[in-house]
Amino acid sequence: MAIKTVKPITKTKYKEVKPKTYIDMPLLMIVIMLVGLGLIMVLSASSPTALATKNDSYFYFYNQLKAAILGFVAMTILSFIPFQKWTKPIYWLIYLISIAVLFLVKIPGIGLSSGGAGRWVNIAGISFQPSELSKIGLILAFAGYFSNERRNFNKVISSVILPIIFLAIPVAILYKIENHLSAAMIVAVVLLIEIFMSGIDIKYIVTAFLGTSVLGGIAGYIFMQLKSDSFRIDRFEAWLHTEENATTTGYQTMQGLYAIGSGGLWGVGLGNSTQKYSYVPAAHNDFIFAILAEELGFVGCLAVIALFILFAIRGYLISIRAKDKYSSLVAIGITSLILIQAILNIAVVTNSMPNTGISLPFLSYGGTSLLILVASVGILLNISRTTKD
Repeated sequence: MAIKTVKPITKTKYKEVKPKTYIDMPLLMIVIMLVGLGLIMVLSASSPTALATKNDSYFYFYNQLKAAILGFVAMTILSFIPFQKWTKPIYWLIYLISIAVLFLVKIPGIGLSSGGAGRWVNIAGISFQPSELSKIGLILAFAGYFSNERRNFNKVISSVILPIIFLAIPVAILYKIENHLSAAMIVAVVLLIEIFMSGIDIKYIVTAFLGTSVLGGIAGYIFMQLKSDSFRIDRFEAWLHTEENATTTGYQTMQGLYAIGSGGLWGVGLGNSTQKYSYVPAAHNDFIFAILAEELGFVGCLAVIALFILFAIRGYLISIRAKDKYSSLVAIGITSLILIQAILNIAVVTNSMPNTGISLPFLSYGGTSLLILVASVGILLNISRTTKD
């Protein structure tokens, strides 16, 4: 009987298999739906104005479409490159660049003014708002500052004084240099949220909050005493007494409310708005939500609000699951920026607060805003690819 030889058991070397992570598909689909709806609404809301002023009904739509395409290209790139490795070590430089960019509006031949505010620059025929780029830069800078392991956050200087100074500088520049109060408000709130979520001692957070509140109160008192910005006083008065100012400072708000009321439950139908025919000023810009309400009704408004809520949920989940503190704070900042702008815009259109000139993210016309916001979603998707289970 032949005896079979048994081969000795040898150890087999296996390569370590790293589980492949994927981007947050729900977040991506939400953004695609918002941008797609925004393009449709820009086309609908802007066509009468574009035909009358540009002799081309598709003028604003084509510009918005170009910005959307560039934004998605940038989003794709940012979703794969190791942005943490490139941005965190130079957060100080990013902060300084974010501040310096705001001064471009004051350079003769580059800065552009409109409606009493200098918020745009034109370089080589390309116009954009420096404040939109600066918002993302400041979010990255504050995230880098509060995730710096070598900094001692048990001291009042690093936890309170320096953050307040760093916060006050861009807010003051936005308000004074660019005459852009709404952007200053948004930057202040977003950066305060980053400070609150940074994990420093609660007593320092309270101190920082009280400090910024006192500074804000003093600035508000001086503002009311000097009344140097008469158009803002007019806007506040128009908000308090909208019907009395329906033909002057409250005209845009009243026409927007007429559009919302005309929409009813289901709307008058896509493209069938009457208020967009020169009744609602800037119908495709800040007040595009009013035209959306008129054409798609209360149901359409709820759908948009639901998309922004879902966006916030996905964004904050990404921040919770982020692999490091820096990524977490960046995700919190970007998500909060988009959410706060959406809340404020809808509040303005529904006359829940004074008109501040805030656009609706992903929907309002504006190439700079759309491109940068869509690109910033690429950073969120990048973080989602490396989140913890």
